[in-house]
Amino acid sequence: MLTSIAGKSTIVTGGSKGIGKGIAKVFAAQGARIMIAARGEEAAKAAVAEIESAGGTAAYHLCDVADWDGVQGLIKATKDTYGSVDILCANAGIFPQIKMVDMSPEDWDGVMSTNLKSTFLCVKACIPEFEAQGKGRVVVTSSITGPVTGFPGWSHYGASKAGQLGFLKTAAMELSKYNTTINAVMPGNIYTEGLQDLGEDYLATMANSIPLKRLGAVEDIGNAALFFASDEAAYITGQQIVVDGGQILPESLEALEEI
Repeated sequence: MLTSIAGKSTIVTGGSKGIGKGIAKVFAAQGARIMIAARGEEAAKAAVAEIESAGGTAAYHLCDVADWDGVQGLIKATKDTYGSVDILCANAGIFPQIKMVDMSPEDWDGVMSTNLKSTFLCVKACIPEFEAQGKGRVVVTSSITGPVTGFPGWSHYGASKAGQLGFLKTAAMELSKYNTTINAVMPGNIYTEGLQDLGEDYLATMANSIPLKRLGAVEDIGNAALFFASDEAAYITGQQIVVDGGQILPESLEALEEI
């Protein structure tokens, strides 16, 4: 499956947990060499150990991907470790739930920096590598929240995720000069560590709002990202794919009762 991934040096930002770790594990299983970018060393070490125990190749670099110097350090560390930067999975993101009446300007800026600014910085930092190699791949983790749906408390998160798709369209044109594609995966409700404490009743309610009647797995997002990063997707750029089990399709909950 998608054998063109084998041996490719792949940065996964926010790759120490959740969807990011799922992406890293899927890519590693196909032979990619993984560089996890994260802020927490304990989680990063654990993710690398998990990948290596499954026979994959992985390392980690601690940095803040919303900081230009930190991102440049990440690129250098990846080149020093693997010799190249072939694929960027711009996945880092935070989603603190704060309604606008309680949200401070600092709250807004923090989400925008981590989710949206980091996407720009990481892509910009990779351009010289893609130009030198004559090829590159970028996969952005966006969301259905913002571009398609909304939820109280996530106005900043939704804006950042919609912003990523706006960035994507022009970035695709500019990156084409370097034979590089950029596409986005838009997850729906995915079961990650962050949902484990919400309780079975809440998770069941979430699943019942999805036509496929289950939450997605991190591997579902990893598989979509894997395709976009492959040679098989070489003629696809500036696009996005929703991976949500059909969550955004029903007009109402009553529509699901008719299935």
